[in-house]
Amino acid sequence: MAKNPVPPIIVYGSGRTDAGVHAIGQVAHFDFPFDLPVDAVYKGLNSMLPLDMEITKVEKVSDQFHARYDVSGKKYVYRMYLGQFQNPFKRNYTGHWKFPVDLEKVNHALKDLIGEHDFSSFVASGSTAKSNVRTIYDASAQLDSAANELKIEFYGNGFLYNMVRIMVGVVAEIGSDMRPEDDIPRLFKVKDRDQARRTMPASGLYLKKVFYEGEDPKHPTKLPKR
Repeated sequence: MAKNPVPPIIVYGSGRTDAGVHAIGQVAHFDFPFDLPVDAVYKGLNSMLPLDMEITKVEKVSDQFHARYDVSGKKYVYRMYLGQFQNPFKRNYTGHWKFPVDLEKVNHALKDLIGEHDFSSFVASGSTAKSNVRTIYDASAQLDSAANELKIEFYGNGFLYNMVRIMVGVVAEIGSDMRPEDDIPRLFKVKDRDQARRTMPASGLYLKKVFYEGEDPKHPTKLPKR
């Protein structure tokens, strides 16, 4: 008698990223039909994955857990190489900004992004979100002199299509005197994607951490579906 076929296993991630974006802390879940030790699942998955992926942790969760719908917050970091020309060894892992940039002006501009706002000027066409309102809890930049990189981190309750890459482009332009220091409040008001102008390359963007209910210091409960 033929054995019952194993049903397909569907993997649910915490969210989608654009091609070329990296993930340090991506989270996914799936329903597994076999009772295997967690360590066996961890080793088995890593033995079959391509070399550009690694599972860093495996754990059992409740049947009610959902990697996407239970998210309460996310952190992203954008790495921008500041050399005159792009470093060939970093071209797939950083964005590039060849203009002089004032770190103080960048951090001043980032403060204007903090809070609940309508980010219509910061979302690319093709977004399927029902609302463009999001909350940024924290945003800051630091200069890594040894790597010659500007690193900009965003922590919020959710991010729209290309939102981080567009925000980085705007604050980089402010830091390089390409737009006024107080331009972000104006962009919130006009709700015009074209006025935000550039979208920074996907190569510099990293999903750093995904928060879930009970572990998110800013938003302890899961978000409503958007």
